Amino acid sequence: MAATELRGVVGPGPAAIAAPGGGGGAGPPVVGGGGRGDAGPGSGAASGTVAAAAAGGPGPGAGGVAAAGPAPTPPAGGSGSSGTGGSGSAREGWLFKWTNYIKGYQRRWFVLSNGLLSYYRSKAEMRHTCRGTINLATANITVEDSCNFIISNGGAQTYHLKASSEVERQRWVTALELAKAKAVKMLAESDESGDEESVSQTDKTELQNTLRTLSSKVEDLSTCNDLIAKHGTALQRSLSELESLKLPAESNEKIKQVNERATLFRITSNAMINACRDFLVLAQTHSKKWQKSLQYERDQRIRLEETLEQLAKQHNHLERAFRGATVLPANTSGSTGSGKDQCCSGKGDMSDEDDENEFFDAPEIITMPENLGHKRTGSNISGASSDISLDEQYKHQLEETKKEKRTRIPYKPNYSLNLWSIMKNCIGKELSKIPMPVNFNEPLSMLQRLTEDLEYHELLDRAAKCENSLEQLCYVAAFTVSSYSTTVFRTSKPFNPLLGETFELDRLEENGYRSLCEQVSHHPPAAAHHAESKNGWTLRQEIKITSKFRGKYLSIMPLGTIHCIFHATGHHYTWKKVTTTVHNIIVGKLWIDQSGEIDIVNHKTGDKCNLKFVPYSYFSRDVARKVTGEVTDPSGKVHFALLGTWDEKMDCFKVQPVSGENGGDARQRGHEAEESRVMLWKRNPLPKNAENMYYFSELALTLNAWEGGTAPTDSRLRPDQRLMENGRWDEANAEKQRLEEKQRLSRKKREAEAMKATEDGTPYDPYKALWFERKKDPVTKELTHIYRGEYWECKEKQDWNSCPDIF
Repeated sequence: MAATELRGVVGPGPAAIAAPGGGGGAGPPVVGGGGRGDAGPGSGAASGTVAAAAAGGPGPGAGGVAAAGPAPTPPAGGSGSSGTGGSGSAREGWLFKWTNYIKGYQRRWFVLSNGLLSYYRSKAEMRHTCRGTINLATANITVEDSCNFIISNGGAQTYHLKASSEVERQRWVTALELAKAKAVKMLAESDESGDEESVSQTDKTELQNTLRTLSSKVEDLSTCNDLIAKHGTALQRSLSELESLKLPAESNEKIKQVNERATLFRITSNAMINACRDFLVLAQTHSKKWQKSLQYERDQRIRLEETLEQLAKQHNHLERAFRGATVLPANTSGSTGSGKDQCCSGKGDMSDEDDENEFFDAPEIITMPENLGHKRTGSNISGASSDISLDEQYKHQLEETKKEKRTRIPYKPNYSLNLWSIMKNCIGKELSKIPMPVNFNEPLSMLQRLTEDLEYHELLDRAAKCENSLEQLCYVAAFTVSSYSTTVFRTSKPFNPLLGETFELDRLEENGYRSLCEQVSHHPPAAAHHAESKNGWTLRQEIKITSKFRGKYLSIMPLGTIHCIFHATGHHYTWKKVTTTVHNIIVGKLWIDQSGEIDIVNHKTGDKCNLKFVPYSYFSRDVARKVTGEVTDPSGKVHFALLGTWDEKMDCFKVQPVSGENGGDARQRGHEAEESRVMLWKRNPLPKNAENMYYFSELALTLNAWEGGTAPTDSRLRPDQRLMENGRWDEANAEKQRLEEKQRLSRKKREAEAMKATEDGTPYDPYKALWFERKKDPVTKELTHIYRGEYWECKEKQDWNSCPDIF
C-alpha cells in the first residue's frame, strides 16, 4: 500500500472511511516494534516513566525531554473525542492502536506534549504507567487511508493508529506535524547555541565563579606574554651594546655566541607567545560551547535524580498495593476508565499484551504463596482467559507448577585463578589429558552437551512431515546448524564423562522424544547417543572429541558420523560436525568460532546439501558467523539455497533456473529469490540473567535438574558436578580428584586382568558398553556404537543390577 510522507499540514486521504475497531481488514502487514511499548511494567512502562520524570510533567510518560519550551498550539476546530488536555499537553484523546493479529486494534489514550507522543490504556493510567513514548523529532508520519496513519522512528518503535473519522485523523496528523516541526527546530537551536534554559540561582553563582576564575587566569597569561616580550627586547638591546664596546677578540667571539643564543631564545619565545595568543582566541571562542556542555551534564544529573526518585516512589506504591491487595469479584471492573481498557481481553496470546504484563488492568489480584515461586509466561498462558474464576486460575497454576521445568540455577560464583600457571605446561597436549580444575567447567557433562543438540527437535518433526525429500533436507540442514547456536557464549568446558557414565532425557509426553547417551570409551574419549521420537524420526551418533591447545587458541575437532532416519519414508541422512575454535585462551576475552564444511547426504535418494561455515576474519565485510548452503539432487542440480548464521537463524530460497544469454540455464535473480524466502530456524532467546548462569539456554537449565528413577550412572548423580552447580567449587575439585583416581584404579585393574589372561592363554573380554553395541554400520560401513535397547525397559522395572559403580 502506497504511503505518503507528510510535509507540514497534510490534506485528507481517500474518501473511504473504515470503521474503528477494524473488521475491514487484517490490519497492518507488519507490526512495528512499538507494539512492545503496549506492555505493562517491565517493558514500555519504564521508558515512559523516565520520559515523564525527566519532563516534570503531571505523571509518568506525560511529558518529555526532547524539546523544551511552550507546547505547540492545538489546531483550530472541534476535537471530537480528542481535545486539549488540562495538563499542558498539546493534544490528548482516544485513538485505536494496532496490537497484534489476534486482538487487532485496541483503544488507547494518547497524549501529545513537548514533542513526545505517549499512550496509556486509559486516562486514569496517566498517574502511574506509560505504555510507550515516541520522540517526534526523529519520527516519520505517514497516512495509509482515510482513518489510518503510522508513526515510526525508523528503529524499534512503530505505531499503527486509527482515528474514529477522517476529520479526527486529520486533526491528529496536523497536531503531530506541528509538534514535530517545533521539536526539530528547538533541537537544531540547542545544537547551534548555548543552553538557554533557566537554571537555579546556585548553579548561576557557581558558573559565574568558574568564569571569573578563568578570566583572571587569562589576564595573568596576557601579563606574562607582555613581560616576556619586554624582557626579551631589553636583553637584545644589552647584547647590542656589548658588541659596540671595544673588547679583545676572544670576548667578541663569546658575545657573538651569546647573541646567537639570545636570537634563538627570542624566536622560541615568539613562537610560544603566538601559541598562547592562539590558545586565548580558541578558549574564548569555545567557552560558550563548554558552558553549554557543563550545563547539559548538570541538567542530565538533575533529571536522572528526579527519575530515580519517581521510580522509587512508584516501586514503593506497587509494593504496598500488592501487599494490601484483596480479591475482587470476577465481574467487578476497575474504578476508573472504560471497561474495555480496564479488563483483559478474552483472547489469550503471546504478544506484547499478554497476561504477564496485565498488572494494572487485571480484574483480580491475589497474593500467591511463596513456595509456589511460579511466574506465568507467554508460552504457558496461551489460550488462557481473564474471565476464568479465581479458583480455576489457582488450580491451573498449581497443576502447571507440578510439571514445570526449572528456569534458573545458582549463580556462577566469582573465583579468581591463575590461568597461565595451569596452561603453560599444557601446550600441544590433548585437552582430555589435562587435569583441569572445575573453575574452567560448566555444571554439565559432555553427555548433556551432546543432548543439547535436540533443543530444536521441532525441525526434525517438521522434516518428518515433508513429502518432498529436497524440502526435508532443508530442515535437516537447519537442524544441523541449530546445534551450534548454544556455543556462541558458552566458553566454559563441560565435564569429561567417566567411563560408563550415562545421561537420559525423557521428554516423550511433552515433546514426543526421549534420548540416551553413554560414555563408551575413555581413551580416546567417545560418547554414543541415541534419540527416538514418536513423531517419526531417529537420531544416533558416536562422537569422539580430539582437541589441541595451541597457546592462543584451542581447537576442538569432533570425529564421528551423525545419522538421522525418518520412519515413514526410510530416508537416511548422515553428516559430520565442523571444527570449533576457542580464541584468546591466555589474554583477552574468550570467543568461539565454527569453521569448515558439512556434507549432508540422503543415502536413499542421493540428494546432498553442502554447508559452509565461514571462519571469522577481521578484514571480511561479510556478516560474522555466516553459513551458506546448497541443496542438490543426484544430478547436481541446485534446488534450494540456504543462508544465515549459526548463532541466529537460517533461511531457505527456492532456486528456479532461468534461461541464460547463451541459451543455457542461469540462477534465479536476487529479487525473485527473495519472494521465495522461508525462515527455517531462529534461535530462542536466552533466559533472564543467563550471563550469571553460564549462558545456559532454557533446555540446558533443566538438564542437570534432579529426577527420580534414573540409572545410578546418570550425570545428574555425579557429585563433583552437583557441588560445582551449587557454588561449592573447592569441595567439587576435591571430589573430582577422587572420581578420577577411582577411574584410574578401575582402568589399572582391567589392564592387569587383560595381562593375566594373555599369560594364561584364557580369553579376555575387553570393556563393553552397557546399552550400546559396537558393530559395523550398514550404511557408512564404519565401526560404531549402536543402541541395543533395554534401557527404558530396565528403568520401568527399576532393574539397575548391571550398572557399574562409578560415582
